[in-house]
Amino acid sequence: MMESLTLTGLLKQVAGEFPSRRALSVSGKFDLTYARLHQLVEGAASLILAGGVKAGDVVALTFPNTVEFVIMFLAVIRVRATAAPLNSAYTADEFEFYLSDSESKLLLTSQEGNEAAQAAASKLKITHATASLTEAEAQVNLSLIHSEPDPHSVAKLVNEPSDVALFLHTSGTTSRPKGVPLSQLNLASSVQNIKSVYKLTESDSTVIVLPLFHVHGLLAGLLSSLGAGAAVTLPAAGRFSASTFWSDMLKYDATWYTAVPTIHQIILDRHLSKPEPVYPKLRFIRSCSASLAPAIMARLEEAFGAPVLEAYAMTEATHLMASNPLPENGPHKPGSVGRPVGQEMAILDENGVQQEANVSGEVCIRGPNVTKGYKNNPEANKSAFQFGWFHTGDLGFFDPDGYLHLVGRIKELINRGGEKISPIEVDAVLLSHPDIAQAVAFGVPDDKYGEEINCAIIPREGSDIDEAEVTRFCKKNLAAFKVPKKVFITDSLPKTATGKIQRRIVAEHFLAQISTAKVPKFGA
Repeated sequence: MMESLTLTGLLKQVAGEFPSRRALSVSGKFDLTYARLHQLVEGAASLILAGGVKAGDVVALTFPNTVEFVIMFLAVIRVRATAAPLNSAYTADEFEFYLSDSESKLLLTSQEGNEAAQAAASKLKITHATASLTEAEAQVNLSLIHSEPDPHSVAKLVNEPSDVALFLHTSGTTSRPKGVPLSQLNLASSVQNIKSVYKLTESDSTVIVLPLFHVHGLLAGLLSSLGAGAAVTLPAAGRFSASTFWSDMLKYDATWYTAVPTIHQIILDRHLSKPEPVYPKLRFIRSCSASLAPAIMARLEEAFGAPVLEAYAMTEATHLMASNPLPENGPHKPGSVGRPVGQEMAILDENGVQQEANVSGEVCIRGPNVTKGYKNNPEANKSAFQFGWFHTGDLGFFDPDGYLHLVGRIKELINRGGEKISPIEVDAVLLSHPDIAQAVAFGVPDDKYGEEINCAIIPREGSDIDEAEVTRFCKKNLAAFKVPKKVFITDSLPKTATGKIQRRIVAEHFLAQISTAKVPKFGA
């Protein structure tokens, strides 16, 4: 089956199998069946071709989480062009970097447009066009026609597994963001992996809470659902809203959702302050993109009565690498990201030697979901693909059951006078305190030890926890050298668009508040 080696082929197959099932809804606005979504994508594809887009061209898209984004994304990859989704909150300078680094030929936005993106595009002489869909029965309106669209032009195009369909940048915790090209084969492989581990079928339904300009929301939420004949709902606001989340989940018979720990915490906090009269019966809740503290997992399971499955993913793997299984396939372990899914995974030391169970090393992977390499970056590729494996930059170990436990980013481990401290471990202890809502541990430069450990916490509503109590709690639960030497108490933590807390940014943020502190030198 050549078809199933491309995401486009897989989606065409699904549209043929489930034409009248609901594919995509915008909450309270409209519903599209698989047959209708397929027609809209093919129609939009012929408009893009008429607009002069050729195979291999890069098309940047910056939209909220809307039906227009979904259709245009699928239409761009259908014409063998490369979709480069961008965060609509970027500044003009950021747009300029991403648009030029991806070598975009066209910028697509909603009808409202995006001033910063358009300013950057016009500076780089990149064409801008808008896309809109007013109602389920209408056609997509694209402000870009050069020639009369030919409905047969798309039918002649064959999507190849090697076509680069998606271009994203890594979140770049330590260095400048690297460009990651992902092929049709990468996308199709990842969708199959996600479908298989969570047993997604046409009877599933989810509400998208994460932005679609990153792999977590795009692959795990949207594309895997569409690849399974399942239903997807986009919130009316075009982004996550805690106040409408459960009503959307109930209204559209959701069976699961996936989110980052930050959003799980928002959903939990709302449950504690404003519980819903009734919650849907979910098959599972998924957590990914940052470490989920065991205490938060336990609270989620208790509040919503569903297994919480933690997973491990990165852009370069087209999202999913490992996941805890559904209960019928084995235990899900707090503090573990589960077992590898659909790919090889090994723990290697610095000489490329595979490590035994319970021995830490770098997590490395290979499989059809892994990118062929960073764009125009031979240096990064040389180190990332050593010994025939892709190196994730994460330190971890397998337990005797083959479950992966992450210790942290290799570059984020805190080296206190030769003692290595895992910030993930300290986060988990902090979050197990009943009065702490959010917490992050980070390293700071220190004259005596080279690095010392600090932390920042957000107290639970109504709590008056102080530094002394945090220190006392840490001393009881951690070895002395792991206890944070300074505790910042705050009401917000700087986060990335994906909801990741980047320790380097948090450290810079809080150190800047202590005017006497030496300015840290954060190299890559």
